[in-house]
Amino acid sequence: MAMKVKPVVTYRTTAQCPTHARTEIPIRDLDVVVDEPVERGGTNLGPSPTETAMAALIACTNVIGHKNAHRLGIDLGAVTIDAKCRLDRRGVLMEEEIDVPFPEIELTVNCETPASQEELTRVGEETAKYCAIAKLFEAAGTDLTVNWVKTNH
Repeated sequence: MAMKVKPVVTYRTTAQCPTHARTEIPIRDLDVVVDEPVERGGTNLGPSPTETAMAALIACTNVIGHKNAHRLGIDLGAVTIDAKCRLDRRGVLMEEEIDVPFPEIELTVNCETPASQEELTRVGEETAKYCAIAKLFEAAGTDLTVNWVKTNH
């Protein structure tokens, strides 16, 4: 008998906050540290919250992109992802409330692959449907552009 996979799960954790800048978050068997750089009063033991959000978007694009490529029978080859993000820091600087903290993000997914540009574009279209972190940014009003690019093979 096949095991049923739950479609909706609940994540729980209890984070420790040893300083105003550092948060220690147990996730599975990992100890994730989110911190501020020294110049902002942190200890630089991990990325800042906004950097963590960007890292999550890049990682989600990689994971979901590869899942879709596999499902479609497309070899992505060697992948690198370039990210360019605009962050309106007035909110985190406590100057004023900002409705869209990340007004614009552009990712370029570079694939050194035998696949065609058309196949990569298809992977990108499918990935946009399923990447949870991309959906979060878009729902928040971010102008998110993800370009899937065939590089020299």
